Amino acid sequence: MPVNILMPALSPTMDKGNLAKWLKREGDKVKAGDVIAEIETDKATMEYEAIDDGVLAKIVVPEGTQDVPVNQLIAVLAGEGEDVRAAAAAVPSVPKAPASVAPPAADLRPAPVVAAAIAPAASAARPAQGSNRVFASPLARRLAKDAGLALDRLQGSGPHGRIIARDVETAKSGKGPAADVAARPAIQALSDDKIKALFEPGAFDVVPHDNMRKVIARRLVEAKTTIPHFYLTLDCNIGKLLTAREEINAAAPKVDDKPTYKLSVNDFVIKALALALQRIPDANVTWTEGGMLKHRHSDIGVAVSIPGGLITPIVRHAELKSLSVISNEMKDYAARARAKKLKPEEYQGGTSAVSNLGMYGIKDFAAVINPPHATILAVGAGEERPIARNGKIEVAWIMSVTLSSDHRAVDGALGAELMRAFKTLIENPVMMVV
Repeated sequence: MPVNILMPALSPTMDKGNLAKWLKREGDKVKAGDVIAEIETDKATMEYEAIDDGVLAKIVVPEGTQDVPVNQLIAVLAGEGEDVRAAAAAVPSVPKAPASVAPPAADLRPAPVVAAAIAPAASAARPAQGSNRVFASPLARRLAKDAGLALDRLQGSGPHGRIIARDVETAKSGKGPAADVAARPAIQALSDDKIKALFEPGAFDVVPHDNMRKVIARRLVEAKTTIPHFYLTLDCNIGKLLTAREEINAAAPKVDDKPTYKLSVNDFVIKALALALQRIPDANVTWTEGGMLKHRHSDIGVAVSIPGGLITPIVRHAELKSLSVISNEMKDYAARARAKKLKPEEYQGGTSAVSNLGMYGIKDFAAVINPPHATILAVGAGEERPIARNGKIEVAWIMSVTLSSDHRAVDGALGAELMRAFKTLIENPVMMVV
């Protein structure tokens, strides 16, 4: 039986992607594991592997197509021994899924071809005419019952429009279309036309948003409207760190006259935050409605600027890694991030994050928390500043850091303990190698 090849959801933030290139043509034989296409997500360019053997009967979406919704039909594969022409002729017309439908978890297995046209995913949770059945997960049903919500008034965002737990939570927050929940007054942003009308015609150029910028915008709005941020700032004396860094780099072994590592201040910051989270384990957490996730390891995301936005690769188990390993790992991540070659597992998840703008001369700033993290550490420039010590004015190398915290998970006192632990480690770098 022919199978549909659908646009995959290759990351939790992906609802659309660009079909960059087809590596197989219509009529080509395909084996399971063959790379058949390249997909550009908001973060990277990824290879799409076939799941089944067969012949590529029909390419529905041509290469170079932008903003293809997740789960839209992109091609049809005829199984072994099947009539390729018949499989191609059976391809239904496929309306684009509405942009508001969130993608399901990444599942690259093609679905069987159906004779009827594929309906938009959001409508699939609605009961068919003459039927009272609504498709919803068991957890969603229980949450809806507890909240007094009618399932048939909710919009599903799961596979094929299935109502899942997050749809119930959305309705409870007043953002969903549930009739049982009083709608909250929405803050209406100015339309594009109204904004443009504020400026002289011809005085600006319109640069369309790419996928990355759209996703960054959406996630930042979600983070600032759903996470109660608060901020803690302190100054760290990094004089000992700079001395240690210079000595360690000078002693680095060389291969072909090149040092095997070169530590940066940021490498020390990553290690210090990882160890601080181990010392204050109650801060190494993630908030969920059902309970607090208390992490055993410190997986530190590090914001890396790339053309059009940024990405946060994760240093896994950073508390167990040496400074030289962290340094080389980050150099590799940064290079592959800028080439959009990171794998999803290399930038998804994490327990906290570091954002460093010190190299731009920024003294201090507050970063936006990157869900599902409960904290993010914003790092400013190290600079010589006058300080008072024992009644005298001295000059010291000072670096300001600001912790942004999710107050649901890490409150003021707990955040202060984490910052104190970080300060102790960053000011005494020898403690990081004990």
